[in-house]
Amino acid sequence: MGNSNSSTVNHRFTSACRAFTQRKLEDLKSLFVSLASQSQSNDSYVSYPVFQAYFGLSGSLGERMFDMVTQHRKDGKLTYEDLVIAKATYEKGTDDEIAEFIYQTLDVNANGVLTRSDLELVLVVVFKSVFSTTESSTSDYKEMVDALLNAASFSKSTDDGSEKGMSFEDFRSWCSHVPTVRKFLGSLLTPPSPARPGYQVPHLLYEDSVDSNILLLKKEYAWHIGGALPHHELEEWKLLYHSSLHGQSFNTFLGHTSNTGMSATVLVIKDREGCVYGGYASQPWERHSDFYGDMKSFLFQLNPKASIFRPTGANTNIQWCATNFTSENIPNGIGFGGKINHFGLFISSSFDQGQTFSCTTFGSPSLSKTSRIQPEVIECWGIVQASNELDTQHNAIKGTVLERFKEDRNMLKLVGMASNSNE
Repeated sequence: MGNSNSSTVNHRFTSACRAFTQRKLEDLKSLFVSLASQSQSNDSYVSYPVFQAYFGLSGSLGERMFDMVTQHRKDGKLTYEDLVIAKATYEKGTDDEIAEFIYQTLDVNANGVLTRSDLELVLVVVFKSVFSTTESSTSDYKEMVDALLNAASFSKSTDDGSEKGMSFEDFRSWCSHVPTVRKFLGSLLTPPSPARPGYQVPHLLYEDSVDSNILLLKKEYAWHIGGALPHHELEEWKLLYHSSLHGQSFNTFLGHTSNTGMSATVLVIKDREGCVYGGYASQPWERHSDFYGDMKSFLFQLNPKASIFRPTGANTNIQWCATNFTSENIPNGIGFGGKINHFGLFISSSFDQGQTFSCTTFGSPSLSKTSRIQPEVIECWGIVQASNELDTQHNAIKGTVLERFKEDRNMLKLVGMASNSNE
């Protein structure tokens, strides 16, 4: 039996080596030797404490990852072959292979069922890692952890009929709505650093006179939203408008968000139902008589659910901004998705009412508990572009909005996402 297992490992190791260049294998060997020397193992294996310290994986998530990497041997010894096999599967495998590896890793109780309890333990580790607050307790992140888990489905029944589990299909769907969590979970075998995927938290800028307690956008929310954005849009976000500070006025909103040098914004709303949600607008809020924008925009929920909904390619009804129109066919206000009078999200020009319906533009449900909403707080943050990206972006944005949409839709057609729907 031992020879058979050894043969299997050798076969997997040989296959895994093909995923890397010779230079990369040499780098992995050097890493292994370095870690093994710290493990006082005569350079033959890496111990769990050294593994945990190097990769920054603590608690049950770190223990489970070590168990996965050592192929469940329970001997506390990570070999060079283990490292290469794990890296090949986790970083060089197909999308399904990588997702399956992560899916199994999240089963921290190792009972074959990925439950809400498993994910809660993992998410607490994630927040402590990202925000560097080792002294924090689970309760410090309970609201955001619950919001992320409320966006998940647990449809898998267990043999004993106890807590339901998350199927692999549930997991894949959840990952698509929580991209920051997915980025973090996809980089567990990378040493911690500010540039590590899933670690980026935008720095929120606002005047010293502003009481931070009135702000809707918490750092955890910004981290969640940022998972759907490129790295250069994750440095600084500046508060441009807050209804409690500047007055609940559409014209004031447009005045504070125009001519700022920041085209992309994050709109956040809290309604009378206590729900918090909004949208990322990649284009400036400017007067139009029809939908405009591009496929970079998206809708999101923050509380009581935390989900992101990107464009599906079903239509190009992305962004809406109309003011001073008298036609009922052109409702004055701002919004995203859907169609006129049936928006994915819309705030009327009075800024005291709006709507949020399910829409095919973003594949999103109603973002609140009711389709007709009454905003209590509205705030807007401008994305401060990294300086080295400004010239590149300026040169890249050429042609009319229609031409850019044609490019977007041609790309979506290539992957079979575009359709002719107008809702």
